[in-house]
Amino acid sequence: MNLPELAAFLKTRRDRIRPDAVGLPAGPRRRVPGLRREEVAQLAGLSADYYTELERGRGAQPSAQTLAALARALRLTTDERDHLFHLAERPVPPSAHGSAAPVQPALLGLLDRLTTTPAQVISDLHETLAQNEPAAALLGRPPAVRGPARSFVFRWFTDPRARGIYPPEDHPHHSRVFVSDLQAVAGQRGRDTEVARMVAHLRRESAEFAALWDAHDVAFRRTDHKRIVHPSLGVIELDCHCLFSEDGRQRLLWFSAAPGTEGAEQLQLLSVIGTQDMSAR
Repeated sequence: MNLPELAAFLKTRRDRIRPDAVGLPAGPRRRVPGLRREEVAQLAGLSADYYTELERGRGAQPSAQTLAALARALRLTTDERDHLFHLAERPVPPSAHGSAAPVQPALLGLLDRLTTTPAQVISDLHETLAQNEPAAALLGRPPAVRGPARSFVFRWFTDPRARGIYPPEDHPHHSRVFVSDLQAVAGQRGRDTEVARMVAHLRRESAEFAALWDAHDVAFRRTDHKRIVHPSLGVIELDCHCLFSEDGRQRLLWFSAAPGTEGAEQLQLLSVIGTQDMSAR
């Protein structure tokens, strides 16, 4: 493994990323042009000490899973991701999708232009790949976890805390929408082991999921009207819009409210409140 080259590559990729491009506050006291080491570690679900050792050209050879997490956190292109695997002397994955995939440039370009609108790019399994600051203020930042728990749909049926973002009376609707969407994704992906494992796990863990899955309702979620529970502003009624990438593997979500509505006023207040007191979510 070429540790010095790997370390240099990681540092240059870290330096080029603006904090607000990954949903982190820029802050007035930054001494580095891009992300801090501990921020990359947080985004990748790694310990700060482990990532620091990698960037110093020391430590153990990173696993393929760790490399995929770093590629996502650093928003590497496909070529850059492959180069990262080569430097670590790991087999290059034949393809990338879900949380291991770089954010598609077209969606990323749109996200970067939505500076005042809550927006984020997710995978077809509802894993957050990129998020702007208004979305972090509205929804909270995704947890630094690995595996299927990166999927909000997976957490929805396995972790009761995930449901706190919506009022309890809306939970049945969202459960149906999530499962119908996952059915459509499963059909689109074909014989995909990632989806098959997730479905099998959810069927074991959640009777609600199993019943909805057996109903075989199929519908991609393209638009939805949502009531989102915010810790400071209360319930915010918004419209959720969805733009699919050409291959269907990624989606740009953004939230809006009609002018003059209470939701529109709450979105304006959200820009003032920002992400303060969001750690509890």
